[in-house]
Amino acid sequence: MRDLGAGFGYLLKGQRWVARHGRSYGFGLLPGLITLVLYAAALVALALWGEDFVAWATPFADDWSSPWQGLFRGFLTAVLFALGLLLSVVTFTAVTLLVGQPFYESLSEKVDRDVSPDGTAPESGLPLWRELWMSARDSLRIVVRAAVWGVLLFGLGFLPFIGQTVVPVIGFFVTGFFLTEELAGVALQRRGVELRARLALLRSRKTLVWGFGTPLGLAFLVPFVAVFLMPGAVAGATLLARDLLGEENAGEPDGSGTASDEQNATP
Repeated sequence: MRDLGAGFGYLLKGQRWVARHGRSYGFGLLPGLITLVLYAAALVALALWGEDFVAWATPFADDWSSPWQGLFRGFLTAVLFALGLLLSVVTFTAVTLLVGQPFYESLSEKVDRDVSPDGTAPESGLPLWRELWMSARDSLRIVVRAAVWGVLLFGLGFLPFIGQTVVPVIGFFVTGFFLTEELAGVALQRRGVELRARLALLRSRKTLVWGFGTPLGLAFLVPFVAVFLMPGAVAGATLLARDLLGEENAGEPDGSGTASDEQNATP
């Protein structure tokens, strides 16, 4: 339970950090806004034509009598939209991080400098194009894993009672885990930690990861909230990554960086 609270604490500390860095926070909103417009359009399309897709995919129910046909297809349409929403929450972070890679990389480095005893931050030493390629590759692998979980939970959703109670709860924890991986990946990738090792590291402290990612995943379901929380989520995930690796912290981030540091954190 202590790890659960610590994970949530890192989420709050990250938000406090960006609140003290208004200029960086403003730039951090742009990638999220761009991604939000794209995802909103996709979800609206799913809401408008999801029922038609379900009808096309279930021709065997064409001859069913009322009300069974409507109930069956209505249920599938609702589950389809819920699955799309789940995947949107998971992939939103990946796409936003990819769009805002230069900013989020600088933001994460500055958080490291704020809390590091010697005031330094690990650097990958890789060119930007290489970092973008690695980020896109790892994000795709995470999306595939999340999609597998999504399909599994979609199937379990048909189970009476369990599908309407237990499965959604599991879905939120799964979402929280993958969200945390994407966000902490910014700091861990700079340290040369590969995806397989990152996943093993996160699994070793599941309650810490859930404490950070599950509330964030729930918040991301609220329209526009994801955009405003993303910069702080990256900052908090950097603190969480330091905890996972056992790195010493000089103290909580106090936002006392110099003006030059602030400028360096802005792309």
